[in-house]
Amino acid sequence: MSRTRDLQAQQQRLSTATWAVLAHDGLTGLTVRAVAARAGCTTGLVMHTFPDKRSLLRHARDLLHQRTAERADQAEAAAADPQSRLRAVLSQAVTLADDKRQEARVWIAYAAAAVADADLAELHRKHNRAFVARIDRLLSDAYPHLADDARADAATALVALVEGLNTLAALDITTYHPDQQRRAIDDALNRLTTRTRPTGSR
Repeated sequence: MSRTRDLQAQQQRLSTATWAVLAHDGLTGLTVRAVAARAGCTTGLVMHTFPDKRSLLRHARDLLHQRTAERADQAEAAAADPQSRLRAVLSQAVTLADDKRQEARVWIAYAAAAVADADLAELHRKHNRAFVARIDRLLSDAYPHLADDARADAATALVALVEGLNTLAALDITTYHPDQQRRAIDDALNRLTTRTRPTGSR
């Protein structure tokens, strides 16, 4: 068990270093040497842990999804009612702090890498669809009268809004500042609430 824990800790350390390189230097700057320098280890240790750069990228991408999913779980658990849970999960997913801005840059780098890599593209789709499924479930709880096709459309639209805000904020936080991102989410949810309000209610 100790050796397994040591390997997992080593993999997480190198994945964290991979994120730092991607956020600072982009995909073109991602080399084994750069990851080793960020992690404070030798290139030999990197190659011993991950046989090639692709496996390093895959593990770091999976770990990123795991951490964002855990954060979404925490946001859900802390909210008081279905609509608050939906709002909380969407709000924690956008770029409201510097660490989230770095995370968004990493996401952009992965999306760029996935264009030319079928395995990374499949991984990217898998994690994105998991987020869409989460939002669809939260919408079902928050707006139980919403038809299935309308709910599916709303889920993809909300995820597209969040990911679009993250991408734009990573490059221009002045225009897409945290308050602007919050307002965009609030406006989208307010429109959804108005649309699903029963006829005759106020």
